[in-house]
Amino acid sequence: MLRWMCLLIALIPLVFVLPQATLAQDAEAPADSRAETGGATTLEDILRRQRGEDVDMEFRRENIGDAEAGAATTDQLGTLGGASDPELWRALRFGEADITSQVRSPGATLLVQDSGMAWLEFREGPLSKWGGYFLLGVLGFLALFFLLRGRIRIGAGRSGFTIVRFKFVERFAHWLLAGSFILLGVTGLITLFGRKGLIPFIGHDAYSTLATLSKWVHNNVSWAFMLALVMVFFLWVIHNIPNRLDLVWFAKGGGIIGSGHPPAKKFNAGQKIIFWSVIILGGSISASGLALLFPFELNMFAATFEKMRAFGITELPFYGPVPEALTPHSEMMHAQAWHAIVSFILMGIIIAHIYIGSLGMEGAYDAMGSGEVDLNWAKEHHSLWVEEMESSGLAEERPTGATPAE
Repeated sequence: MLRWMCLLIALIPLVFVLPQATLAQDAEAPADSRAETGGATTLEDILRRQRGEDVDMEFRRENIGDAEAGAATTDQLGTLGGASDPELWRALRFGEADITSQVRSPGATLLVQDSGMAWLEFREGPLSKWGGYFLLGVLGFLALFFLLRGRIRIGAGRSGFTIVRFKFVERFAHWLLAGSFILLGVTGLITLFGRKGLIPFIGHDAYSTLATLSKWVHNNVSWAFMLALVMVFFLWVIHNIPNRLDLVWFAKGGGIIGSGHPPAKKFNAGQKIIFWSVIILGGSISASGLALLFPFELNMFAATFEKMRAFGITELPFYGPVPEALTPHSEMMHAQAWHAIVSFILMGIIIAHIYIGSLGMEGAYDAMGSGEVDLNWAKEHHSLWVEEMESSGLAEERPTGATPAE
């Protein structure tokens, strides 16, 4: 018994010494947990990726081997160099490998496209989801607005006389722009949503044919859209320069909210918003579309990011850090994403424009239908334009249904 008591007393110091030694070892342990794996991926990295969290890839970007550390070619195993197979693949992935190719395409030496999965996840996730919700939201808002406001009628009723509002060339440019944009929008939506939205209903074979046709239509009709965009700009830009009357128009809600319509010239403030939205957004869509039609030729985003960083802009909302460089393939993916985002915005604006020009307002469609509008409609919505036309003797007023003398 005495012997066991002596042994217990001898072990008592170890109770205090061992924890202190363990703490000392923990304190001396390297902060980088990857030191235990020799620089390889850790369990925490894997768990973060599974949780959908960002993983710092810098340790992999730098872990690509060292050719100088390899044995000479005359030594045993010298041809293996100083990089293992995983290190070689990491060098390919992060663009650090020295690659040569007989193909002179800008993307010929890019063997592993590291950002492709992020682009695919964005395209099939947030882009499709929020783009679809946005269009449905616009349609829902307009339906609710129609139920509450009803159709905007001609206050004084139809006069029985019409006035020429748009000449043939103006209507041609408008319908060329409108028709091509509708075709581009429909074919673009088929391309974006077709895999999930159409294949379950029409099957793979039918969708393959439809997708191929949509791509052909989209690529070729784009030229008509760009031509019409230029025509519309030169035909109407002089009438869409903002002025003080636009403030009055906004203050009175354009006559859509309340009663009475504020005075306006050929185009009111609302139409000017439509015009500049089409010109600016349509021009941006056209530029990104050209970059997609001619791959690797127009590197717009790399140049834009470079200028941003020069002005001290290093991070963007909903995007993250501004990259210092883009691979040719990443440039194309940025162009495709931008092309789709801006197209969704313009589609929403055009849907509202179509509503006002058809169901939402009595007499509005005639402006682009026959080119002639009821005189009372013109005086209510564009009173200053009617006065200018009448005072200059350019007003072409006819009884409703009369055939133009041409």
